[in-house]
Amino acid sequence: MGLFDRLTGTKKPDGDTPAAAPQDVANAILGVNRPTAPFQIRQANPGEGCDFVAEWRIVDARWYEIFAKAGLAAVFQILLKLDPSSNEVRAVDREWTVEWRAGVPSLSMAAEGFRGQKVQFAFGAVYAFTEQGRHGEVYNYRFRTSEIRGPIQDAVTGAGWTYRAVSFGKL
Repeated sequence: MGLFDRLTGTKKPDGDTPAAAPQDVANAILGVNRPTAPFQIRQANPGEGCDFVAEWRIVDARWYEIFAKAGLAAVFQILLKLDPSSNEVRAVDREWTVEWRAGVPSLSMAAEGFRGQKVQFAFGAVYAFTEQGRHGEVYNYRFRTSEIRGPIQDAVTGAGWTYRAVSFGKL
């Protein structure tokens, strides 16, 4: 990976990796999902203008309390579009603002526009009395945009395609 690729968020496959069929790339992207991850990758809705959306599980009942305690004020998403003509997956980051009401998230689109590559990092731990009556760590969290982006890039490049981050061009 060259300096320009690193700056633009482009990740290319190894030169000897053959390009997989588009359906295989789609399966590889969806294969990144795992139940224990704080993010999910889903097929995009028709109005989203892409093929897949990777996003924090902020509205998942198992995760929203942790996100609320972390004080996340924005939800990070990556919109992914397959381009079979160039064997590329084009990606753009998007952000939503989150308002917490009584511990439940309420999502709304951010007033300011953001398009490009976003780096976000939040971490912390909560200590309290446990069920055993001793003081200890209740949970520990760490949220980084690279936790979503990295596995997707690896899946795309492992299938012989290029992961191309888009800031100003067409997705």
